[in-house]
Amino acid sequence: MTVSRTVSAVSLTVGLLLAGAGVAQVAHPAASHDAKSRFAAFDTNRDGKVSEDEYGNEKTFDAIDTNHDNSISAAEVQAILGPQQDGQPSAADRIRNADRNGDGVLSDEELRRGGETRFQWLDTNKDGNLDEAEFRAGFGVPLIH
Repeated sequence: MTVSRTVSAVSLTVGLLLAGAGVAQVAHPAASHDAKSRFAAFDTNRDGKVSEDEYGNEKTFDAIDTNHDNSISAAEVQAILGPQQDGQPSAADRIRNADRNGDGVLSDEELRRGGETRFQWLDTNKDGNLDEAEFRAGFGVPLIH
């Protein structure tokens, strides 16, 4: 995977997997182009679908954990997401959604578990793959437990 694809995958993973819990939002129509490009970044074998292996790329954690302390902090998440947007969950809120042990950071296991949960939620037809419509339908929508 190229560096730009890894960055795209990391950005999407953080944005989608760690989406803050709350009232479900409808993705803004302008986001559809972004969803299309993000889908293409995940579809590394170019078969028109994203498998769980493509979605849960093992390079994701290492790319986010920039200080290599084996945990992902709010600062590392914020660095990928960019400036806090009005009405969007903060990086700390996004971490809290997947932080099972409550230590304020994410381990590789917590990030992977969140990714698996998100993938299963997005895979509405339960075929083990995400097509672009499934991906787009859940793009930017928080997973509510």
